[in-house]
Amino acid sequence: MSNNFRVASIFAALVLLWLVSGLFSKPEAPVPNLLDAIASMSDSGLPVVVVEEIRAEPRNKRRVLRGKTVSKQTASISTEVPGIVVSRPVERGAVVVKGQVLCEIAIDDRAALVTEALAAVAQAEIEYDGALSLQSDNLLAEAQVAQTAARLESARAILLRRELDLSRTKVTAPFSGVIETQPLVVGDLARVGDVCATLINLDPILVEVSVSERDVGELRLGGIANARTSTGQYLEGTITFVGSQSDEVTRTYLAEITIPNPDYDIRAGLTAVVDLPGEAVKAHRVSPSLFTLNDAGALGLRTINRENRVEFYPVSILEDSPDGAWVTGLPERARLITVGHEFVAEGQIVDARTALAEEAGVPNR
Repeated sequence: MSNNFRVASIFAALVLLWLVSGLFSKPEAPVPNLLDAIASMSDSGLPVVVVEEIRAEPRNKRRVLRGKTVSKQTASISTEVPGIVVSRPVERGAVVVKGQVLCEIAIDDRAALVTEALAAVAQAEIEYDGALSLQSDNLLAEAQVAQTAARLESARAILLRRELDLSRTKVTAPFSGVIETQPLVVGDLARVGDVCATLINLDPILVEVSVSERDVGELRLGGIANARTSTGQYLEGTITFVGSQSDEVTRTYLAEITIPNPDYDIRAGLTAVVDLPGEAVKAHRVSPSLFTLNDAGALGLRTINRENRVEFYPVSILEDSPDGAWVTGLPERARLITVGHEFVAEGQIVDARTALAEEAGVPNR
C-alpha cells in the first residue's frame, strides 16, 4: 500500500512540474506572414508591395493552329487500252517507284499488229526510194513522188500507234508512292479509263493550315514550322506555300508546310497542331497569377514607376509556356508588382520592397 502511494506521489509531482514550466516558458515568436505585411501599411502610412525588376527578351511571335497532313500527290492510274487483266504485280500498301508496273492487260494481237506495221513501213520505204530514183532520171513526176512519201509517213504513223497500244498494256506508276486502292483484279475485263490503282506520294508530306487575315502577313516562305500529329509524332518542316486568295466563307488563307517523310511514317489525313513562327518581338515572362483587370476590363499587369506610383499596362499574351506567360505591352524594363497587386490601384503611391528585403524584414523603399 505504501509503495502505491509513493508511486502516485512521484507522478503527481512530475505533472505539477510540467504545468509550472509552461507558465514561465518564453512564448514562441510569431512567424511573419508576407501577405499580412503587404496588406498592412508601412510606417509612412503607404501600402506595402513587393516588386521585381524584369527586362524584355527577344521572342518570336508564334501562332498555334490546327491543320492536317495531306499527300503531295494523289493520282488514279487508269488503263488506256481495253482487255483482260492478266497480272497485278503489287498489292495495296506496297511502296512503288516511278515506272514500276502496277497491272498488265492481255497483249492479244497487239504484237502481231506491230509486226504488220513494221512490214508496211519497210515496204513504203522501198517504194519511196524507188520513186526518188525514177525522179532523178526524169521518169516519174514530182506529184507521184509526193504520194509515195505520204504513204511512207502514214505507215510510220500506224506503226507508232501500234507500238503505243502494245506498251499501254503495262500500266506503270507515274511517280513513286504507296498503292492505296486497286479496283481491278486479275481476270477483270478492263475498259479504257478503268482505274488500275490509286497512288499516293507521301514523301515529302504536306501539312495544310488555315491562317487568319491578321496573321498571314507574318508568314515567310522558307520559315521553319513545327507540328505535332494526333498520333504523337513531332514534325519539323518548311513553309513552302502561302495563299494569295482567302476562302470566301472563312476568310482564311491556306498555308502549306513541307515535311520530309522518306520512310512514309507519317500518314495523310492526320490532325496536326502547328506552331508557326512570326516576327521577333521584345517580350517579358511573367507568372499568370499576376494578371489583373482594369476598370475597363482590359487584361494587364501592375507596375510602379520611379516615384513608386502604381501604373497599369494592358498586355497581350504572346505564348503560354510551363515556365510562365510571355507577354508584350510592358516597357523594356519594368518594376513589376509581384505581391500586393490586388490591394493597390492605378495612380496610388506605395511602399515598394524587393522580395529578398521583405523576407529579411529590412525596409527597402
